Amino acid sequence: MKIILLIMIGLSLLQADYIRDNTKEVVLDTTTNLMWQDDADAKTITKNWLDAINYCETLTLGDFNDWRLPSFNELYLLADRNVYNPAISPIFINVSSLYWSSTTYAPNTTTAWFVNFDGGHDSVNYKTNMYYFRCVR
Repeated sequence: MKIILLIMIGLSLLQADYIRDNTKEVVLDTTTNLMWQDDADAKTITKNWLDAINYCETLTLGDFNDWRLPSFNELYLLADRNVYNPAISPIFINVSSLYWSSTTYAPNTTTAWFVNFDGGHDSVNYKTNMYYFRCVR
């Protein structure tokens, strides 16, 4: 079962297709049906982990108010490790480097996972650090 899931995730990466709505400043991933924030805040504002969660939960963007901070898996799948700096589809126009996920690192709950969109790599760091964030719905 796990092998099948990994294969399906790999196929999703290859088949990812995005639609940008410039008016609403969002990008829709038609493979996952996730809508991503892509306004200027996504590349200019940094927050600690908890404040990033709160920002997303109170965000109203593109006539939607059901935003949240993405899980590590959602954010990691957004990265395109076939390109560099930024390691993401060029349809995203507001991109910086280190982005928080909502996923806590289990061995040390004072840390959480993030994705570096310079190269698409991931790591963990203290939740008090200031990183960018990209909300999802």
